Amino acid sequence: MTKYWLLVFLAGLIEIGWAMGLKYAHTIPLWIGVIALIVLSFYILIIATNKLPVSTVYAVFTGIGTAGTVIVETLLFNEPFSMTKISFIVLLLVGVIGLKMLSSEKETGDA
Repeated sequence: MTKYWLLVFLAGLIEIGWAMGLKYAHTIPLWIGVIALIVLSFYILIIATNKLPVSTVYAVFTGIGTAGTVIVETLLFNEPFSMTKISFIVLLLVGVIGLKMLSSEKETGDA
């Protein structure tokens, strides 16, 4: 895995934080934090898309954010658990992993 895919993974993890912040931020400082996380995650994503295919990067980014948000909310915020929900997360992750495996990296030698 290249450093650019690690950046995509990091941006996806940050997306989990800001996506949950959209629901739980109720004060100005928390909203400022959410906005900062949005800007940071997309800045990191822009760096990665300079060296990797945009379509695959964005699919991986949103897949990590979607699956991660569902998992974190289920574990930490008592969202209802269901096997159907878990099955769809697994299906999403299989698709994202498949796209990543099929992508042809257009990296340059500055990795």
